Amino acid sequence: QVQLVESGGGSVQPGGSLRLSCTVSINFFSRYSMAWYRQAPGKQREWVTTISLTGSDTYADSVKGRFAISRDNNRNTVYLQMNNLKPEDTAVYYCNVPESLRSWGRGTQVTVSS
Repeated sequence: QVQLVESGGGSVQPGGSLRLSCTVSINFFSRYSMAWYRQAPGKQREWVTTISLTGSDTYADSVKGRFAISRDNNRNTVYLQMNNLKPEDTAVYYCNVPESLRSWGRGTQVTVSS
């Protein structure tokens, strides 16, 4: 069974930065695209960004230019560097395999507030 373990969240002021990590227990990790999602209070979970197995990336318009996804195939880990954070980025952040969603992990809370 695939396990997704997110970490790195926290509380920051607007304009601050955080780096999230997600470690994935899956065979042949390098063969999968990986994505980050988030769920704000009272809202549905939404897609944030995807990195393909070749390293190409796509972003939701709301985070383009501020967030950067990367991966380390040797560590079965995907990262999300978040810069210039805004209060509307407050959410629980999750990672998953976009082509074949697995059971969600616990996520990591990101709170942006002054």
